[in-house]
Amino acid sequence: MRIVRDYQYVRPEERGASVAIGNFDGVHLGHQHVIDLARRDGAPLGVVTFEPHPREFFAPDAPPFRLMNAEARAHRLAKLGVEVLAELPFDTNLSGLTAEEFARDVLAGALGVSHVVIGADFCFGKGRTGTAEMLRDMGREMGFDTTIAPLLHGDLGAVSSTAIREALSEGRPRDAAGMLGHWHRIEGPVLHGEKRGRQLGYPTANMELDGLHVPKPGVYAVLVDVLSGPHQGSYKGVANLGIRPMFERAMPNLESFLFDFSGDLYEQHLSVGLVEHLRDEAKFDSLDALIDQMNRDSERARAALERA
Repeated sequence: MRIVRDYQYVRPEERGASVAIGNFDGVHLGHQHVIDLARRDGAPLGVVTFEPHPREFFAPDAPPFRLMNAEARAHRLAKLGVEVLAELPFDTNLSGLTAEEFARDVLAGALGVSHVVIGADFCFGKGRTGTAEMLRDMGREMGFDTTIAPLLHGDLGAVSSTAIREALSEGRPRDAAGMLGHWHRIEGPVLHGEKRGRQLGYPTANMELDGLHVPKPGVYAVLVDVLSGPHQGSYKGVANLGIRPMFERAMPNLESFLFDFSGDLYEQHLSVGLVEHLRDEAKFDSLDALIDQMNRDSERARAALERA
């Protein structure tokens, strides 16, 4: 997959794609439907998205809300067969373009798109004044076709990033997965921690949640993909997501224990899929009580993953 990060410098082979446009936070089933509608014979499959998310640009002090970072989004889009990813820097310049300027200068001019697919609720341009219908009319004048995709509904109602965040906040990762079309995954490097897990017989791979929506704190059954290093592969495990009340961490993180694994994962990249919320975080009277609970958590996680 080729990634374009500056629309003013686009190579010839990156032009002419049939593109889906949106933020694609989570790359859920609704997003996948929009991308599928962009598949056309004779044209590369493309996605036009923004980094940072426009909501982050306009409200930088708001609580973290993203379901995935840019790297995880790119991984997921590549798995869907996207050939050209235009990850446009959402800055003062881009946010100041009018709807017509964005269509003319970015889509038709710089990217030379042949076809555009957008959701029915798509808005664009300075002040979000451009609508899906307006883009369709502009495309006719500027040389590209436009398809407006209806919103997708599932068993739980409209499929949206907001609904997925709500399911995760309530400890319902399976419901979130039903809307995502895949397990909700947290990706990133393994960081050096305080190594308490190793002392307890449960060495964990520690990952930060900076900038991401934090699911309901607690213990989860997880599926772990090691994406780099000598231990690349897929593993089952149990993870604690939160602040570890017994050790009073200031910021929440994700600590994953991989079953039947031995090795060093520091600085390797992991993708951790949340499968089932097993219990809330708790503070224990002693380390022995904590270890007993971790043993029970591991047994429950193994059972839950048999059903995954």
